[in-house]
Amino acid sequence: MPKDRLPAFAEDRLLTSSLTEAKRAARAQALERRKGLHHAGVGCARRAAGHALAVISLLREVRTVAGYLPLRSEIDPRPTMLALIGLGYRIGAPVVVAADAPLRFREWTPRARLERGAFGVSHPVEGDWIEPDAILAPLLAFDAEGWRLGYGGGFYDRTFAALRARRGVAALGLAFAGQQVATVPHGPDDERLDAVVTERGIVRPGA
Repeated sequence: MPKDRLPAFAEDRLLTSSLTEAKRAARAQALERRKGLHHAGVGCARRAAGHALAVISLLREVRTVAGYLPLRSEIDPRPTMLALIGLGYRIGAPVVVAADAPLRFREWTPRARLERGAFGVSHPVEGDWIEPDAILAPLLAFDAEGWRLGYGGGFYDRTFAALRARRGVAALGLAFAGQQVATVPHGPDDERLDAVVTERGIVRPGA
């Protein structure tokens, strides 16, 4: 082996370390950016709901949709969730069942009894478990190619991968338009979104 060439396992470790550092820096910047966008949250959430309904209505096989209960400066998906319930869709909210497992989703309604779970995220404590046909996912940043920057736990990536391997799922990000960046650092374990819904419209990879 040439003296200036690292062993393969060392190269892999170096690449992983570089990606981890790139994501850590990107998260810090994205979180500050999103805090600045959150002041217009209610109006943006309502406009995003209209775009979300438009894209979901085109997905003929979708009857169950997973949203989320917003944390900190995340755009609020509840206008979208309430509108979908009014149209006859079943709506779920994510539940963290284990640190290294995909998310599960429990049915959510406006009257659902909630509790605060892992990472401070609220979820329903009773009701049916549902397997969603489409997922609205929160994020810190996204790019035009559909890559999503999350919080680092890998929950949504594991969930998208598991559902895509078994039956398919429409993976939709929900975000403020200002959360779009030029490039999101990503690796082999990251799952690409099918589209991102914002208050300004729908961003589809490659469009």
